[in-house]
Amino acid sequence: MSLKATINEDMKAAMRAKDMARLGTIRLLTAAMKQKEVDERVELDDAMIVAIVDKLIKQRKDSIEAFQKAQRQDLADKEAAEMQVLQAYLPARLSAEEVKAAVAGLVQQLSTELGRTPTGADMGKLMSAAKTQLAGKADMGQVSAAIKAALAG
Repeated sequence: MSLKATINEDMKAAMRAKDMARLGTIRLLTAAMKQKEVDERVELDDAMIVAIVDKLIKQRKDSIEAFQKAQRQDLADKEAAEMQVLQAYLPARLSAEEVKAAVAGLVQQLSTELGRTPTGADMGKLMSAAKTQLAGKADMGQVSAAIKAALAG
């Protein structure tokens, strides 16, 4: 079953269970998916849906941080609950060691292509390669940190 069908089934289940918090979050996700389909006139595949979920989770993380700074724990808790629902639609993430190994492979590959050791100026090339290889599989913030560490050391 596609991710889109799974999301629709979960929405129906939340309606039947009268789980309003979960239903609201799933409706936010479906609205974002429909907006993307309308704006770009495409049929979303699983990879595009994962990108949308990633974006929504990042927004929730930023909101939680802002609410905690403003000492609004009630709103931070609501955002955390939404983030929990959204994370169910992400594929299993790579561990920190797996991300390091993947980045090491990318650095080695770029080193071979360039004929020299990559430097900080090559960060964009590495991020581009990492984005195509690891998108949806790893947190890109974690990937960026691993690339910076690999270039520094």
